[in-house]
Amino acid sequence: MKPASGSPQATMKVFVHVARGFDEREWRRRWENGELVGINDPTPYGYGRAEALGCHVTFSKDDPEGFIGKYLRLALRLVLGFDFLHARRNAREMFQSDVIWTHTESQFLAVALLFRLHGTGKGRPKLLGQSVWLFDRWQSFSPLRRAFFSRLVRSVDLLTVHSRENRAIAQKLFPDKWIETVPFGIPEQDKSPVRVRTGERAEVLSVGNDEHRDWQTAIKALRGRGDIDLTIISGRADPALAAGAPNVRIVRVGNNGELRAAFERATMMLVPLKANHHASGITVIQEAALHGVPVIATDTGGLRDYFDDDAVTYVPVGDADAIRRAVLAVVDDPTGASRKAARAQGRMGSGGLGADAYIAQHVQLSRRLLET
Repeated sequence: MKPASGSPQATMKVFVHVARGFDEREWRRRWENGELVGINDPTPYGYGRAEALGCHVTFSKDDPEGFIGKYLRLALRLVLGFDFLHARRNAREMFQSDVIWTHTESQFLAVALLFRLHGTGKGRPKLLGQSVWLFDRWQSFSPLRRAFFSRLVRSVDLLTVHSRENRAIAQKLFPDKWIETVPFGIPEQDKSPVRVRTGERAEVLSVGNDEHRDWQTAIKALRGRGDIDLTIISGRADPALAAGAPNVRIVRVGNNGELRAAFERATMMLVPLKANHHASGITVIQEAALHGVPVIATDTGGLRDYFDDDAVTYVPVGDADAIRRAVLAVVDDPTGASRKAARAQGRMGSGGLGADAYIAQHVQLSRRLLET
């Protein structure tokens, strides 16, 4: 521990290790140009907000790499399951910090391996390792990979997850680890008026690239409806899923302006999900809340940690009929849907959700780490 940062008044040196491609300079350029699709902060995932809470924040950088360097990095990532060389290239600045924050398991596993190889003891920075998909995928790993990852997890000082469901799984796997639930949050400052966009045809919007999106069930629910259009905005959804469904479109957007326009047209947001434990879909639900759009979501992943039944309409996993009924309920009762959307929006910011609360919890937990 570095005693100077143990005091609540001291400036805490935070190193944020994010994935390659999310370099702070490139992130800011894309944010300023509107190329970052969605509601985003000028700094990666809003971590720069910790500066206002008594921290000095430094981000990992993308070192230039040629063809051979890139090939080696990706080959090693394939073998290990995480991007070790990216962490290794940032090691010098990383080890000058008081605490290291990571955005996903790909980063904290890499940092943990660095710790193992460097043999760092009490003088090393504390590691706050945030996990998203790791524990959902745990049983799919080979016994050798599980053993390898387990050794690395033990080098993490504090594990954080985004839902209580995920925490329960992680705590069962690692009963001796300090694990906290930290609700993810996006910048909550800009809110649009709440209203249900009515018209001759309901415009159902569905957005996301997460592996747990259940596009098949969403399309099954609304295929062929003459009064409902479904627009799926995703870079991972297969366009062939919309074949033979003239009221379904699967598209991509190239900039934030296009996404905002889609929200303006939308009657409601649909977040169809496969079973998961990591609050898949929560970013899109928060974006819809800020845009004042009613939300229908699959009841899985711990989403109720964020929004209850008074704010979001939940449907069972894989239930196309329930999705259809929920969509028609919004169409039939726009006033009731608006009330739900308003309650969802009220959860953002002063209601306890958003980037400020997310970062503040990181800072609080890090100060506790430095006191141990």
